[in-house]
Amino acid sequence: MPREDVAQFTIESVQVLSEDGTVDEGLVPSLTDDQLLDLYEGMKRSRRLDERAILLQRRGELGTYAPAIGQEAAQVGSALAMADDDWIVPSFRESPALLARGTPPHRILQYALGMEEGAEIPGGEGALPPAIPVGSQPLHAVGVGWGEALQGRSNVAVTYFGDGATSEGDVYEALNLAGVYDAQTVFVCQNNRYAISTRLENQTNAETLAQKAIAAGIEGIRVDGNDALGVYRVASEAIERAREGEPVLIEALTYRRSMHTTSDDPSVYRESAEEDEWEARDPIVRLQVYLDDRGVLDEGTKSEIDERIDAEIAEAIDRARESREEVDPADMFRYAYAEMPPELERQFDAFGGGADG
Repeated sequence: MPREDVAQFTIESVQVLSEDGTVDEGLVPSLTDDQLLDLYEGMKRSRRLDERAILLQRRGELGTYAPAIGQEAAQVGSALAMADDDWIVPSFRESPALLARGTPPHRILQYALGMEEGAEIPGGEGALPPAIPVGSQPLHAVGVGWGEALQGRSNVAVTYFGDGATSEGDVYEALNLAGVYDAQTVFVCQNNRYAISTRLENQTNAETLAQKAIAAGIEGIRVDGNDALGVYRVASEAIERAREGEPVLIEALTYRRSMHTTSDDPSVYRESAEEDEWEARDPIVRLQVYLDDRGVLDEGTKSEIDERIDAEIAEAIDRARESREEVDPADMFRYAYAEMPPELERQFDAFGGGADG
């Protein structure tokens, strides 16, 4: 019996707003001027919070922090495509998406302060706390999306992870489960080219990460992750497909312009020429030029947005500092067990908590 092809596939790539400002008018999403400004402001808010948080960490006021500088379009563009009652299932670098979904900035700072209050979700619904273990949260998202389907609801779970997570078995399991059970789930892989210091080329021999969906029997699509309009377009379509029980994997091509976390030094493994190349592709600048050209954003509006964001972040920093003063560090011993084991009691006493414990 002769050999024959039994399966073929292609991966579609989407770009609406190019680096030089060219626009594919046939793909531009139907967004009002107010929605476009929300998209722009959401990206600016996240960038400003990251910049301030890095400074606070360097001064010893925060613990380890994972900035998302350069990845704002991939997150805010997809988060704003979600309905209010959809779910976001984040990792540790999703401050842009969380802010866009309504998480107050002081909560993100509290999380970096090591306070459990920082993982609290406004209203208690619509989001899971950030997941630190790489690649674990897509499985949670499949559970949420499948659960919504079993209950006859149309809510979708959107989960975020990086290219490094696609090297973890958990992600493959999640994609496979989503395909088998028609889970109402959208997977957003932010391919920022590095798993900490490991380049994408050293992680996989696949031409795209989107094609990893093929083995699970679900759709995979690639989008320019620094194109906010393209991300919004692709995410909107993917979310609507997921509502019908057709999960989708989105690969958003982007770049982490800052460090992996504040304990990382990217100059050790990246060349400055590469960083300069991606600086020219900055997602905020690209959208700003588009809005400028169309008269949606003028100098007065820019100033209003910047002033509003600066005031909001300053207030968030004050709130986070105040809440830190209200925390008793000894609580980390008191509430780990119903009955404190002897070894923890010894640590508790050495910490100085035994007197009032």
